Amino acid sequence: MQSYYLNNFEVEPKHSSEEVLQRWRKLCGFVKNPKRRFRFTANLSKRCEAQAMRRTYYQEKLRVAVIVSKVAFQFIQGVQPSDYSIPEEVKAAGFGICGEELGSIVEGHNLEKLNLHGGVAGIAEKLSTSTINGITTDSDLLNRRQEIFGINKFTESEGRSFLVFIWEALQDLTLMILGVCAFVSLLVGIVMEGWPKGAHDGLGIVASILLVVFVTATSDYRQSLQFKDLDKEQKKIAIQVTRNGYRQKMSIYDLLPGDIVHLAIGDQVPADGVFVSGFSVLIDESSLTGESEPVMVTAENPFLLSGTKVRDGSCKMMVTTVGMRTQWGKLMETLSEGGDDETPLQVKLNGVATIIGKVGLFFAIVTFAVLVQGLMSRKWQDGTYLRWSGDEALEMLEFFTVAVTIVVVAVPEGLPLAVTLSLAFAMKKMMNDKALVRHLAACETMGSSTCICSDKTGTLTTNHMAVVKSCICMNVKEVSKPLDASSLCSELPDSAVKILLQSIFNNTGGEVVVNKNGKSEILGTPTDTALLEFGLSLGGNFHAERQASKLLKVEPFNSVKKRMGVVLELPEGSLRAHSKGASEIILAACDKVINANGEIVPLDEATINYLNDTINQFANEALRTLCLAYMELENGFSVENPIPVSGYTCIGIVGIKDPVRPGVKESVAVCRSAGITVRMVTGDNINTAKAIARECGILTDDGIAIEGPEFREKSEEEMLKIIPKLQVMARSSPLDKHTLVKHLRTSLGEVVAVTGDGTNDAPALHEADIGLAMGIAGTEVAKESADVIILDDNFSTIVTVAKWGRSVYINIQKFVQFQLTVNVVALIVNFSSVCLTGTAPLTAVQLLWVNMIMDTLGALALATEPPNDDLMKRSPVGRKGNFISNVMWRNILGQSVYQFVVIWLLQSKGKGMFGLEGPNSDLILNTLIFNSFVFCQIFNEVSSREMEEIDVLKGILNNYVFVAVLSCTVIFQIIIIEFLGTFANTTPLTFAQWFLSVFIGFLGMPIAAGLKMIPV
Repeated sequence: MQSYYLNNFEVEPKHSSEEVLQRWRKLCGFVKNPKRRFRFTANLSKRCEAQAMRRTYYQEKLRVAVIVSKVAFQFIQGVQPSDYSIPEEVKAAGFGICGEELGSIVEGHNLEKLNLHGGVAGIAEKLSTSTINGITTDSDLLNRRQEIFGINKFTESEGRSFLVFIWEALQDLTLMILGVCAFVSLLVGIVMEGWPKGAHDGLGIVASILLVVFVTATSDYRQSLQFKDLDKEQKKIAIQVTRNGYRQKMSIYDLLPGDIVHLAIGDQVPADGVFVSGFSVLIDESSLTGESEPVMVTAENPFLLSGTKVRDGSCKMMVTTVGMRTQWGKLMETLSEGGDDETPLQVKLNGVATIIGKVGLFFAIVTFAVLVQGLMSRKWQDGTYLRWSGDEALEMLEFFTVAVTIVVVAVPEGLPLAVTLSLAFAMKKMMNDKALVRHLAACETMGSSTCICSDKTGTLTTNHMAVVKSCICMNVKEVSKPLDASSLCSELPDSAVKILLQSIFNNTGGEVVVNKNGKSEILGTPTDTALLEFGLSLGGNFHAERQASKLLKVEPFNSVKKRMGVVLELPEGSLRAHSKGASEIILAACDKVINANGEIVPLDEATINYLNDTINQFANEALRTLCLAYMELENGFSVENPIPVSGYTCIGIVGIKDPVRPGVKESVAVCRSAGITVRMVTGDNINTAKAIARECGILTDDGIAIEGPEFREKSEEEMLKIIPKLQVMARSSPLDKHTLVKHLRTSLGEVVAVTGDGTNDAPALHEADIGLAMGIAGTEVAKESADVIILDDNFSTIVTVAKWGRSVYINIQKFVQFQLTVNVVALIVNFSSVCLTGTAPLTAVQLLWVNMIMDTLGALALATEPPNDDLMKRSPVGRKGNFISNVMWRNILGQSVYQFVVIWLLQSKGKGMFGLEGPNSDLILNTLIFNSFVFCQIFNEVSSREMEEIDVLKGILNNYVFVAVLSCTVIFQIIIIEFLGTFANTTPLTFAQWFLSVFIGFLGMPIAAGLKMIPV
């Protein structure tokens, strides 16, 4: 059984193959309600459609390329393509081109057509926009623009109403069969006994079915609303746009044709458009075409497509086509219907439900056979087997109804859905705790995590950076206060200040812009912002410095090169290159330095030692260090060539303070007590990394700190020796991070969570069991590859995610323990009773009520338990942990034996124990058995709150859902017994009988506590 289960119902938390996903679906066999059971699983047919669309689009691109070549050939031969005529409504709105024409130019990569419209400048004029100032924000013009070109939103599937969920709940096969039985029972009963007496049994079953359907639909509808809220949150993407001459952040859904969008490494292209200006732009079109080879975008190939990613470089783009007019919009419509991969727990519990369902179906068939055999034997003895009365037909129908109801109770259809309920609840709560879960599986996988590989900058630190120390012209100075910067400026030679400001203001990915309020604002990464603030404090003028020279080439910073470079054309026509980046790397590229007198002198050993000591001194004070350098280029340099990597003159070194976030040290300590190892993986200097790791409590006395270049030189055997003790990796490349994660997962069997913010972190985020992207500093590429987005970029939030992950895992274990106990007892009680006495003590209506207690209501009560701090004092489950543990089996079997023994005693000795006599004695006894059984489940539900702890009442009042569900169950049970006897086959009980029923249920709690003392 275990082998069958592991081979067929095991999937990976992410990237499972289609074959594996198909296999477990085929094995599910008997499913009561496929629409409900498979609602939160991937729609594999829709995914195939999306793949086909990608292939079709790629083939279309090739076809268009051939057509464009033909058109170009015709043009050379003097044959003009047909003239474009502007539709009247477009002309009336004040535009010179329509959306269809724009779409055919950009999507078809039709350079010839673009040139016929006057190139990018001509398109801008026809769209009534400016490539410098963007579109005007006049509301009338914006509305006209929207009417003609549409909005940047994709068609989404409509939210389902409550009635749809009721309809889906009614699709349950067993409830349909019971409905038919109820209808027949109603007809036969009315014919035999008249109205209303003959209708009681049938109406009781109908009312029970309707109640089950209503409660199920309500629970499912609430879940769908929670997922809808989370989906909205996931789609909040902002982009830098110039409108009305002002640079501003805007939602991508507010973009219109004519908008000027600023793109940088890691951004997702938000709409179709054309390249205006920029440097080294590489676009990854794999999300649209499936082709992994990046495309270079330049003035010669200016087309940018929605949904593609900026792999390298930065540029300005003019939006031409939005929303459903783009190929990405059409693809998204199909992709959104593909759904999320099912989680490992969902699949495991589908396996459990399938196996138990088959057992339940077997018992139901045997029960029906035994009951029918008993009736037929009686009729054979009476010689009436050929004559059937209405009562006997009703009795046969009742046998069938009981058998079907056993299937209803025995098939734990709610198990896989409890996972979704718990995850939906946890995801909503985690959203309030600043963690946005993108994939369901991540929530449960995080609960098993044994290792977190965290970035330093912005995760462990605040990401609010400022230059606090500098070494310019060999002069080390504190510059944390404005007066320090002005005094530094007066101490430095003018020529050195000039070259320093030229380096700061030109060799940057940031900008100083004027916002809507007319105030200056610095845009860019925290590092760029810190340097620009430093330049401004030295008295520099950003715009004057940018206009003084012409920017010819930019090589943006990335985490592989750890440097950024630009080439400038100076006013006199000469060329100069500026470089900045990791201090050791830039310093190693220098052979000269500016001395205290502003003179350029060769770098000798003493000077190199002095500068290296300065770098180490800054790093030991937990400062990030950057080195700035420049070199004069020969006139023969071509911008097509890469920027040189040696021969530079060192301008100076700056130390940037990035304080550790409050609460990080405590969070790291919590992780350690929870058995989770925290490792810091950073691109910073090793001394800076070690200083901050010690401050955070990550680096211990026996821990290893290593640099990326040294790590990657190790053999596999050496790596496996050091990785268990590795706590800090500095100067790491994305490949080092990926290698570390891969070894931790595959060689050491760890469940690894990885944080990342840059484009180059995507492979590690993809490889990890749980990828955690930063919501503030993270690029869109990193967020796309991640499973969870940390909205406040705070390490403490990651610990909260781990706590919620554990809570989800344990809550589902509690629910499974509770439901399997009810399954086992209900099945054995009815089956054994039928075999030994020929009657079933629990009727169809009673079993439907029990089913609702253990299924929908049980899931609501136990699967929504909030996390407590004790969860982080346990060891992690890890990769190999059994979901249904020995502890759970001990509790399930112990409770099942107790409940079965008690109910069997009541059934066999109950009449004598209570002195029940007369025609109603059987009805009273069966009511007692039903009431005792229900209260056994109520108290077992309380006991299931803790699987190992004896104190199960701790914090019970903090979970209002649990208290509400328990209260409703008790109240409704009283109503069923006291007032709905006609429909539920019960009779009112005396106070003593009520007390005994409740006491039998309560006795299960001390027995559960005793079971917890048995070691397993």
